[in-house]
Amino acid sequence: MNESHPMSAAAYAELQAEIEKLETVDRPAIAEKISVAREDGDLKENAEYHAAKNDQSFLETRILQLRDQLQNATIVEAATSDTEVGFGSTVTLLDTESEKEVTYTIVSSFEQDIAAGKLSNSSPVAEAVIGKPIGNVVTVNLPNGKKRSFKVVKIS
Repeated sequence: MNESHPMSAAAYAELQAEIEKLETVDRPAIAEKISVAREDGDLKENAEYHAAKNDQSFLETRILQLRDQLQNATIVEAATSDTEVGFGSTVTLLDTESEKEVTYTIVSSFEQDIAAGKLSNSSPVAEAVIGKPIGNVVTVNLPNGKKRSFKVVKIS
């Protein structure tokens, strides 16, 4: 059974656009590469043909993965509460050990981009802070085995 994945409407639209591009632009381009490479003769020793077929395989796999994400997506509106962390919230956390503040927006795994401050809702930190109010301190077991504590400082 496939699990439903929360996603913003913008991320859903992005997924649709990427699938559209892969199917209408990239797929025909690879098919053309395969056709041109076939004309070069013996397929057993035709590196261009094998590379194009490999590209086609990766493309089709990517399309299937994206379609699966789209099929199992549940569009969720961004949280509007500034008193409790939720999906779509922008939250500022204080690392209680280093005393450094970090700010993240809680997004779907598809939208995740740590460098841009977008944290997956299924990450250990997000899972620990979702549902928590300002002032709450959470302890997180990180994937590297270490524990970190964060205080919710601001929610917007």
